[in-house]
Amino acid sequence: MNKWDSRFMDLAQVISSWASCYKQNRKIGCVIVKNKRIMTTGYNGAPAGVRTCVERGECLREKLGIPSGTKHEICYATHAEQNAIIQAAKLGVSIDGATLYCTHQPCVICAKMIVNAGIKRIVYREGYPDEFSMRIIHESGIEIEKYEPDAAANG
Repeated sequence: MNKWDSRFMDLAQVISSWASCYKQNRKIGCVIVKNKRIMTTGYNGAPAGVRTCVERGECLREKLGIPSGTKHEICYATHAEQNAIIQAAKLGVSIDGATLYCTHQPCVICAKMIVNAGIKRIVYREGYPDEFSMRIIHESGIEIEKYEPDAAANG
């Protein structure tokens, strides 16, 4: 870890505050970086034109009793990593070979998208209960690191 990792993780944390997730502990932020340059950002939230969970006043997953790390498709939000990758595609920005900084470990759906987008490194702060995502990431050869603020301060 180095000071750049710290800077980009801090930015991912700020971006997470923009999320429209009803649950405070599920506000996720993501920054995709290449050669120390920010390519795209993303946070979790409802697709354009769809009411957010905040606007609805409830979390659908919580209401239905869906455990974290399962049935990802039953949620109004698009994940932060997905939004960052979609933004890159929409803007015509190459993220091949980039590093993805995220406040949380990617789920398996995001992991597959990250692999196919050509991202070579993932740095995340918080874990996520999805072991299969880690299997996909490791098998693909992507470098993945849990962010440790003390290690970044020394780098």
